[in-house]
Amino acid sequence: MCGIVGYIGKENAVPILLEGLKKLEYRGYDSAGIAVMTDGVITVRKKKGRIQQLQDLIDQEAGADNAGEHCGIGHTRWATHGEPSDVNAHPHTNQSGTIAVVHNGIIENYMQLRERMGRRGFTCVSETDSEVIAHMLEYYGTGNPIETIRKVTDRLEGSYALAVLFKEYPNRIYCVRKDSPMVIGQAPDGFYIASDAPAILTHTRDVYYPEHGEIAEISESGILFFDEDAQIVEKETIHLELKEDAADKGNYEHFMMKEIQEQPQAIGMLLGHYLQEEGKEDMQKLRELLSTCSRLHIVACGSAYHAGMTGKYLIENLAGVAVEVELASEFRYRRPVLNEGEVVLVISQSGETADTVAALREAKVRGCRTMAIVNAQGSTIARESDLVLYTYAGPEISVATTKGYSTQLVVLDLIAVELASLKERITDAEKNKLHGELMQIPAKIRQILEHKEKLQRAANECAGKKQVFFIGRSLDYTLALEAALKLKEISYIHAEAYAAGELKHGTIALIEQDSLVVAIETQQELYDKIHSNIVEVQSRGAKIFAVGFEAAKKEKETLELEYRIPEIQPFFAPSLAIIPFQLFAYYISVAKGIDVDKPRNLAKSVTVE
Repeated sequence: MCGIVGYIGKENAVPILLEGLKKLEYRGYDSAGIAVMTDGVITVRKKKGRIQQLQDLIDQEAGADNAGEHCGIGHTRWATHGEPSDVNAHPHTNQSGTIAVVHNGIIENYMQLRERMGRRGFTCVSETDSEVIAHMLEYYGTGNPIETIRKVTDRLEGSYALAVLFKEYPNRIYCVRKDSPMVIGQAPDGFYIASDAPAILTHTRDVYYPEHGEIAEISESGILFFDEDAQIVEKETIHLELKEDAADKGNYEHFMMKEIQEQPQAIGMLLGHYLQEEGKEDMQKLRELLSTCSRLHIVACGSAYHAGMTGKYLIENLAGVAVEVELASEFRYRRPVLNEGEVVLVISQSGETADTVAALREAKVRGCRTMAIVNAQGSTIARESDLVLYTYAGPEISVATTKGYSTQLVVLDLIAVELASLKERITDAEKNKLHGELMQIPAKIRQILEHKEKLQRAANECAGKKQVFFIGRSLDYTLALEAALKLKEISYIHAEAYAAGELKHGTIALIEQDSLVVAIETQQELYDKIHSNIVEVQSRGAKIFAVGFEAAKKEKETLELEYRIPEIQPFFAPSLAIIPFQLFAYYISVAKGIDVDKPRNLAKSVTVE
């Protein structure tokens, strides 16, 4: 969602802030702004629209000279409270312009705070939940910036990551966070602040992750961290194992296509870690955590939830352990029954998904052992889980996840095999055979990518459809959920997934002449069943697009469109079958002229509930 950047150091801050904001465009935004400090004076520039419009505003300033601006903060806003506008854009200031604030998150009690501050003579000019923070920082000023910030944050309900400039304390940036991500990078030329690491990777990979409630005071000479009792906290830097160009688009037109193409490499790196010497410790910790597991709860949102659904089918089939899959946004509020011996597994690409973080904390409060599948090193979920299994996918910039989801699937495959071995449901020889099948996934994905033009032709034929139905059974149903989401989120075509056996229970009423039905067929024992479903929708005029193994095709079967994936152990078929659907959605979106990487109304990192 919203993005924060900041810089203090030897260099000109303005181009660094603008560069950082551009690196965070993938998070979704509708306005952007910066605040810089020069000789104790805070100057704010902000603009509705794209970052280029902010750049144009800065370039048009008569006699603008940024050479002396070495300290600043910036923000990309994704509207939640108040429409996109120049006034609602961040940074926000107090009435005298002596304090500037950027904020990620949501202040749930902002209306009460605005009313309270209004009675004390402070007027908010924007509709946001963020501006009131700047006025509160003035009102509660104590002469000590750490105490002032603590007095304000103690009165805030909700989530926040804040970066603050005070005229009274020049050439310093103050940061604090609660349930919203923030990273602070250290480099020879200064310090960099961001809501996500890709914004600062070109400058440094040595970073600090402030803990919940910690306040950071950053100057050119150094950084101090203060805990909730205003005591100085010693922290060590974390070195991020990411390439500096990992967040660059390279020669690809879109990040999404780049990330689709990176999947063989990402999965190969993941498997290389966990199935070789360097991953032995992780797998041993996994076995220890699951050794007495009687039931597993998988909690996630969006595509990660779909991966969890696949994990349920795999773990129950292979290991015979009961699995419940929960939407993180519902987990806390339905008061789930959690018993001794049960484990809660949370899945999140960013490791900062607000609902998933909340679910993890609820599980810990309830005394459950916890584990996590995440991509982002040092993220909140990674730090707070008893065990973390990284997906090693590298930065994922496109809003629509591809390699993030596919690497989650493979980690779940590994968990299923390990748990099956632990429960003595498979022999060592069978385990090795399954590992061998997993090792074939990268090469077989490359085979699919080598023939992606077939998917482009299919997409061009289907780009004019108004709605698409995806059907499948067992693992193919869980895959259909993700395939439908991919199509709807980047092409804006209404797409829904159904367990094929449920067609007769209402859904078939929606099938009409020339409806597009995508049938997934990778589970051999269910070929006859899915074939019957294909026939029943064809008899009502539906056009079929079948995706699956060659062996699934029936003699004399008439299919308008089809795509056949390489053969693999059916348990692992989702890892191959998802690739055609990613490409299908991508090419339809391109054909419709949509900005693939920035679909409307969506944000990459959902850090508010």
